[in-house]
Amino acid sequence: MNINISNAEYELTAVKPQQYPSGNIPEITFVGRSNVGKSSLINSMLNRKSLARVAATPGKTRVINFYNIDNELYFVDLPGYGYAKVSKREKESWGRMVETYLKTRKQLKLVIMLVDIRHSPTADDRLMHGWLKSIKTPHIIVPTKLDKISRSKLRERILDIKKVLELGEDIGVLPFSSQTRQGRDELWREIGRFLDLKID
Repeated sequence: MNINISNAEYELTAVKPQQYPSGNIPEITFVGRSNVGKSSLINSMLNRKSLARVAATPGKTRVINFYNIDNELYFVDLPGYGYAKVSKREKESWGRMVETYLKTRKQLKLVIMLVDIRHSPTADDRLMHGWLKSIKTPHIIVPTKLDKISRSKLRERILDIKKVLELGEDIGVLPFSSQTRQGRDELWREIGRFLDLKID
């Protein structure tokens, strides 16, 4: 199956299952801490500057956004976690929203979990990854902001991420930079391989 990534558009925003898109189009879902760069990565992957809106205030996006790619694939952007100024009630609401989506969405084929390559994964990152493992959701780890570290630090940072998240050999780790687009082709190849898609 071929997919034209130039034919991508925002489709809808949801907070509960009744609002999710209907049909059986496969979904690739992005999770990560607030300001880890999810919107920037989605824009980079789709050759757009502002398809996915980058929130001015971290933690402000509390909804699930669906982006339709050529009517063959959805990118799904879950709200970022771990922002300290969000109230306990808001965190609980976020948790229920995300848990409901990840546990019940049959169209979900792969979760791409973003972490900041410059730092060790946080307690929230470890919690999210442990949860993904517990529900046996296929996932890969994408350390973002690759352009912010020197090449000599790359191996050290990848090893640290693998150690802290206790990654097995079956979990892929693909470093990425939205600024330089390094890692973009590799990530598309992984998505294509996983879904048996040919990306144009």
